Amino acid sequence: MHAPESNEPKRVRTVRIDLSVRSALLVVGTAAVVWLFLQLWQILLVVIVAMMLVGMLNPLVERLHRRHVRRGFAIAIVFAVLFLFLAGLGALFVPRIVSQAIELIDHFPDSQAKLAGQLASSKLTAPLAGSVRAVRLADLSERAQAYGFAYAPAIAEIVAYAVTAFFLALYFIIDRDRMRGALFSLVPRPYHVRLSRVLVNLEVIVGGYMRGQAITSGLMALFTFVVLLIAGVPNALALALFAGVVDILPYVGALLACAPAFFAALGQGTTVAFVVLVVLGTYQEFESRVVVPRVYGRALRLPSAAVMIALLIGGKLLGILGALLALPIAAGIRMALEELRVALPGEGVDDAELRAKDERAEAEFEARAAGVPACEAAMIATEMAEERHAEEEAAESEPGSAALVPVTGGKLDSERD
Repeated sequence: MHAPESNEPKRVRTVRIDLSVRSALLVVGTAAVVWLFLQLWQILLVVIVAMMLVGMLNPLVERLHRRHVRRGFAIAIVFAVLFLFLAGLGALFVPRIVSQAIELIDHFPDSQAKLAGQLASSKLTAPLAGSVRAVRLADLSERAQAYGFAYAPAIAEIVAYAVTAFFLALYFIIDRDRMRGALFSLVPRPYHVRLSRVLVNLEVIVGGYMRGQAITSGLMALFTFVVLLIAGVPNALALALFAGVVDILPYVGALLACAPAFFAALGQGTTVAFVVLVVLGTYQEFESRVVVPRVYGRALRLPSAAVMIALLIGGKLLGILGALLALPIAAGIRMALEELRVALPGEGVDDAELRAKDERAEAEFEARAAGVPACEAAMIATEMAEERHAEEEAAESEPGSAALVPVTGGKLDSERD
């Protein structure tokens, strides 16, 4: 039996959403910022790379300036040395690599036959001998040309962006005072001291990252040179320099570093070539698993696990460029949280002494920067930030000194004791 239908009218529930003007503007503004970022992210990356170059080169300029060299001459000297260094590297190993490639093409049939014969002599590698004999130099040339034409526009765009970042860094250093004054004019005075500390520490982070890159690339070049020298491979210096330069690139750097050395070693025999490949590949693994986390972790004050995670996230989001920028960005975020005294939800440590020190610094800045324009206020704040950074570095270098926790600015209980 069916229940009798009720004659009462159905009640319709109405949900009313009140959206204030401020909330609506916030939503629209957030959407606009996201859209603008998606449209201009490449330009933003150029600016970030330029700022990294500024962080690497500006300390050298300041060091020369402190030695009574005019700032304009110091800038010219630093950029001229950098340009000559890059041009020297190119002139040293590019012709050698080209000659090695031409020599490899000329001796390709002999190397192919030798490799196929050695593979066929073993039961384990015999199935690969037929594949090696089936490779045709003409097919490889056609594929190389096809890849070259396909990726030529992207490579040209990357080169153009790199040149733009180089000159943008030059303009940033030349107009340092005006650029810094314009930035500080957009920030309220009570935050000038913290902003200056963030900028000073960013310069330190970028310098540490660049030094880490120089250390790992130098070690890779030195190791490759020793291995190729022992193996009797010609043009070992050029190949080692090439390996050191491409070692900067995450993921593909290992392939680009090992492949030319392997093909150049084929002239000394297939066994020697495979030994060179295995040794260099083993060192690449050692570098990525041990050297990189320790060097960058120490320079950027990031745990080894954080270094690996940052590299994976950066590579996933933006490929090679993302992996290159991942470490300084991660270290910058950690440092900003520290300097802005942002405590994570699970942290309950509040260092009253450190906050009191911040308040004293801000009061001193207000007294010294009262009535001066933003450009002069920026210079005062930067000077105070550099003095404080020097004090903290001296305190950390003292034996038994307690280190600050990166995120909260507090201290570990064991360090307090």
